[in-house]
Amino acid sequence: MVVTDDLLTKIADVLKAMADPTRLKILHSLHGGERCVSDILASVGGSQANISKHLSVLKRAGLVDCRRDGLNVYYRIIDEGVFTICSNVCDSLEIRLDREHQTVVAGRQQMEAREQPD
Repeated sequence: MVVTDDLLTKIADVLKAMADPTRLKILHSLHGGERCVSDILASVGGSQANISKHLSVLKRAGLVDCRRDGLNVYYRIIDEGVFTICSNVCDSLEIRLDREHQTVVAGRQQMEAREQPD
């Protein structure tokens, strides 16, 4: 597979769209299904203008889509792969934190062993 600049740009655009805590909250609030903006706002917090701005970024990245029903706009996930990405990042963080924890435990044990009188 040839990795083109165009492909790398598309990947970076998706990752940039996900690289914000508020947008991740929005995505996770939509994990259970379609929701209107007011429901997303109640779940995520912030202002309606701010949530709308974040939803626009997610839509441009092809992660969510929307439909209008009267006065309400309903958003839904159109790329479930976002949750695979989040899960993989969580797995990686867990492994890294476990390694760091093990390093601290081993270091503490070595320090305590040196403090013990012979």
